[in-house]
Amino acid sequence: MRPQRVPLLLALAALGAQIVYPLVDGGSRDAVTVAVVGLLAAASISHAAINRGAAWTVSLIAVTAGVGLASEIVGTATGMPYGCYGYSVDRLGPALSGVPLIVPFAWTAGFYPIWCVATRLVRRFTPASRRVGRVVLTVTGLLGWDLYLDPQMVADRQWTWCVDDAGLAGIAHIPLTNYAGWIVVGLIMATIMEVIASRYEKPTLSDAVPYGLFLWTWLGSALAHAVFLSAPELRYSAMYGFVVMGILGVWLLATFARRTRPVSDFPRRHTPS
Repeated sequence: MRPQRVPLLLALAALGAQIVYPLVDGGSRDAVTVAVVGLLAAASISHAAINRGAAWTVSLIAVTAGVGLASEIVGTATGMPYGCYGYSVDRLGPALSGVPLIVPFAWTAGFYPIWCVATRLVRRFTPASRRVGRVVLTVTGLLGWDLYLDPQMVADRQWTWCVDDAGLAGIAHIPLTNYAGWIVVGLIMATIMEVIASRYEKPTLSDAVPYGLFLWTWLGSALAHAVFLSAPELRYSAMYGFVVMGILGVWLLATFARRTRPVSDFPRRHTPS
């Protein structure tokens, strides 16, 4: 098997597991949740290793899973930076200081496709604005992803919040501090990766797999929350996640449209007769 096919196969397996998720419950759903995170992380890590090299990939894991784990340990112990919450640690496998060890790899799985999309979106920017733009877009994408992730996992009781009336309309049981924390932690991750990228980044073979994972997360999560998952608050998260992730998603689709537009669609250059 060609190495380039490994991320695609892992991504397809993750998509299959996500399709199964609404069809099961209890311990089976917990197992599917772990499988989804593990497969998505493996798809992202393998794609990064093939396309961006070992040094960049090790940095990706250290920054996303490392910073993510540290923030979750501090968060569950102190309430900073997300607010007061706690995991159901007996459901998602082994845990460290109250945080399931699969959780930091969810940060890797979510961060990498968003980073790849942001990289495409800023490629026409000037070098100075490209760095700032990629950080801002990555943080925006992470926030949009959490607007799907948190309501879905709270509805499944994977973690719970100490307050129930300090959030967005329809999902008030998730405090606004959670999203502020995501912005802060996402900003730390994206800034560190931007510094690392300036040293290790190189042209990639293809980012089709992370683009596909991003679009699946954006559009598939909206559909799942609106139609296939039963918790009523997910009708609101479908809207919130769709809008915020859509800041990147619509732009990404527009770049595809520009690339595939027939030559005849472009203004013709007039020459003197």
